[in-house]
Amino acid sequence: MRHQPHRRRITALATGAVLTAALALAAPASAAAPAAVRSTTPLVVNARYGGHCAYDRFVVDLQGSVPPYTVTPVSELVYDGSGKPVPLPGRYFLEIRLHPAAGHDDAGTNVYQGPKLQQTGLSKLKGIALTGDFEGYVTFGASFDTPPTWTASVLHAPERLVVDFPHPASC
Repeated sequence: MRHQPHRRRITALATGAVLTAALALAAPASAAAPAAVRSTTPLVVNARYGGHCAYDRFVVDLQGSVPPYTVTPVSELVYDGSGKPVPLPGRYFLEIRLHPAAGHDDAGTNVYQGPKLQQTGLSKLKGIALTGDFEGYVTFGASFDTPPTWTASVLHAPERLVVDFPHPASC
């Protein structure tokens, strides 16, 4: 009889330890996920444009690496998701699409700080618009009065996609 209180105490301590371990293991996965899982999707943080003597330039600034991209002529510019027309002047249009990419972080907070819809007044490039940030795609539209030619390249430190639109020298 003398050893029973000692055994009860050991049993109670062991039971408490098992319950504590079980509760720790039963914690929802989402409680640990934010610290353990971080998206590696490149973030589109800005877009800008500029006129130069023999070309106009459109630049997309990224946080992370530059993802695969396409530059495609389209008959009109529309906003992703809604399909509504983008109100930019011009008769010729290019769609510039990056994937995978996002203009928002994993919490849904907007990180894109560039223009959403902008007439440029440049020699070749007449306007730009952010036309989509949807399901891993970030899309821009560019407008022109005459058929555009372009070259696209990736520059580093900082990471950015550069699209140049040559035109007759104006300097």
